[in-house]
Amino acid sequence: MPDSLWERIEPLLPTVERRKRHPGRKRLDDRKVLRGILFALHTGTWWEY
Repeated sequence: MPDSLWERIEPLLPTVERRKRHPGRKRLDDRKVLRGILFALHTGTWWEY
């Protein structure tokens, strides 16, 4: 994903702070997740693959 596109999308994403009492899993990098979603939409692959 080009940096110019990411610069336009990043401000639209919510910022989520980890809870201190029950933190759960660490979040994945938003850019990597979005790249994976766009790849699946573009190629038409199933989520399991």
